[in-house]
Amino acid sequence: MRRRSVLAAAGVMAAGVAAPGRASAGRDTRPVLDHRVEKTYDGTSYTDLSSGAAAVGGLSTGTVLVTFRTTSHNRSMTLLSASDPSEPSSNVTLGLSAGALQFSVRDKGAVRQNHLTRTMYDDGAWHTVAVTAGGGRTTFHADGRPVLTVPGGGFFASVTGLTALNIARNLDTDHAGGEWFFTGDIRRAAVYDRVLTEAETGAESARVDLADAGRLSRILNSATPATWVLTGDSITHGARWTNGWRSYVEHFQERIRYELGTPKYTDFVLDTGVSGGTTGDLVDAFAQRVTAFSPQVVSIMLGTNDAAAPDIGPAVYRANLVKLVKAVRRLPGGAVPVLQTPNPIDVSRWPERSALADYARIMREVAAERKVVLVDHHAHWTASHGGEVPLDLLGDGLHPDQRGHLFLAHKMIRDLRLFDPGSRVCSLRIP
Repeated sequence: MRRRSVLAAAGVMAAGVAAPGRASAGRDTRPVLDHRVEKTYDGTSYTDLSSGAAAVGGLSTGTVLVTFRTTSHNRSMTLLSASDPSEPSSNVTLGLSAGALQFSVRDKGAVRQNHLTRTMYDDGAWHTVAVTAGGGRTTFHADGRPVLTVPGGGFFASVTGLTALNIARNLDTDHAGGEWFFTGDIRRAAVYDRVLTEAETGAESARVDLADAGRLSRILNSATPATWVLTGDSITHGARWTNGWRSYVEHFQERIRYELGTPKYTDFVLDTGVSGGTTGDLVDAFAQRVTAFSPQVVSIMLGTNDAAAPDIGPAVYRANLVKLVKAVRRLPGGAVPVLQTPNPIDVSRWPERSALADYARIMREVAAERKVVLVDHHAHWTASHGGEVPLDLLGDGLHPDQRGHLFLAHKMIRDLRLFDPGSRVCSLRIP
């Protein structure tokens, strides 16, 4: 379970010349600080912009925004920090802790707020993150979507003596040269004197996630217990071919319910996969296999049997997927659907399922049309193995064996931004 450290010490926050902004009803909407960095940091380098510290020091509300991508999994990395370098623990810092977003505000050792997400952003992709403080709450945004809101908090005005301002390092009296350096690229760092709306953070983001991706992150970061239903056929069922090891559902459950810590222990991950099942079966038994559990998230991995079913061709498969997505979204509270393509198979051994790749393509199309989060195992398996079907991950040429199930689990965990190389599930290797 990853350490939820406090990014101690001071020292980081982007400064620079404010870029032209949009005016609204005569109000200046430009950031008070806007540094277009476009710089690669190697774990020892940083940008000192302390001359701009006064511009942010008195802000009691506002927004801190950074666009970055990582090239390491260092435990602690600073994106932006303002500090009093004469004190060991007086700082406002936005950074990464074991890949999670962390925002901390401390004044002479007194913690005004220190919060982390469970979702992780050290995956080497470009991300834009923003933290807004105001109205009695602090909200983390990632890629244009709010992912965590906590009550109370503080901002720059909560810390006295902010004279240091840095990008990519933390600075305080105990570490004269700085610490928790960033490794990767930072494109931009900005501070606003107002709380940006979701639409505004989206407009400033390198990309904007699907609304459902944001909802999944909020569920993962929330302290409210959630119920996850993972349904499908024998692959989700985990029948026979795991050889006594965990199925991908069980690996995922361990990551969610144990490794993410309390209060996620009280999330429930339910496997309602049925060996031999098709999309038609799930449409007919939706009440029993999904609705009965009042889930907040429903994952559907189907298609392997549909590809061989005489009464389910591509058109019926597509229509069934659309029905299922609509049914999930109609659940009380509006559950989040997740579609997962089935793994590829050895068609020489299972020729009646030779069209499976077409069914995976249909699922991709439905996910795109319906704006559904997609975990594309079918493409991932071949792309990760030189374009070939990795037969050594299959027990019988169709069902994943124990190593295949771990491969499925790791892909799902990565796509839901939960991959931590320090976790036992994510680091597990099966001989």
